[in-house]
Amino acid sequence: MGKDEQDIRTGVFAAVFAYTLWGFFPIYFKIAAGVGPIEMLAQRIIWAVPFGAAIIYFRKQWPDVLAILPDWKKLRALFIAAAAIGTNWGVYIWAVQSEQIFQASLGYYINPLIFVLVGVFVTGEKLSRLQMVAVGLAAAGVFILTIYGGTFPWISFFLGISFTAYGYIRKTVNVGAMPGLFIETVLLLPFALVYWFWLVGNDSSAFTAGGLSMPFLLMLAGPFTVLPLLFFAIGARRLKLSTLGFLQYIGPTLQFCVGIYYGEAFTTAHAFCFGAIWIAVAIYSFDAWQKNHKPVLTPRPSGTA
Repeated sequence: MGKDEQDIRTGVFAAVFAYTLWGFFPIYFKIAAGVGPIEMLAQRIIWAVPFGAAIIYFRKQWPDVLAILPDWKKLRALFIAAAAIGTNWGVYIWAVQSEQIFQASLGYYINPLIFVLVGVFVTGEKLSRLQMVAVGLAAAGVFILTIYGGTFPWISFFLGISFTAYGYIRKTVNVGAMPGLFIETVLLLPFALVYWFWLVGNDSSAFTAGGLSMPFLLMLAGPFTVLPLLFFAIGARRLKLSTLGFLQYIGPTLQFCVGIYYGEAFTTAHAFCFGAIWIAVAIYSFDAWQKNHKPVLTPRPSGTA
């Protein structure tokens, strides 16, 4: 097996692993349903820091982290990215605990299409005919859900837009994935600690309320947060964007199945909306495949993941 083929196999395994973890993530928040969404967000940030530091150590990336600290422009961008991903995590946790997994899933289905719109209106990219059809179908699906479902799917749009903002900022900042994620969690850490200490001072923290099982469960939020992002970075460096685009829908599809498992109401409006989104995704992915059908690897960036 040649090195290029080995890289592709490694990339596919890493990306599938990352998206599978993200797909089953709602189960973790369901198990920890006794923890409020804000405290869960705080615990997720707190325990992501030491786990991320361990990965930075074993990957010998401390020089990359230290090189970022004197650069105010990069730190400012990472702080904005941290705010975007932090609010994204918070709303996602609340959505899962509020039995809104379908809306959370929908948010990550429409996320790539929002990226397309950002490309059009921010960077001046042109849409192909198939891409225009895909975006139109997605818009029609959301419109149907809004009209017949009786409520605007704001959770879906917030998750899709906030993750797009995060991805766009990270794409424009020349920072490795793991060092950048570590600095983002460190920037959020003071806010998480202040809130957690306030809960502890008022005897209202789930972390200290029970036995040993709850602290262990909450500490798992660290690896559950960092590991999929790390494996995603590994996959993204080794795969073409078209391949990565196909694999991306593993996550929301599994989230959708988890929502069905937990008995969320799936209405006719949901069926029309998700049907339109799935067709749009298929058209968009087919268009990407047509443009990238040659088996050529995307060149690796000079920086580390």
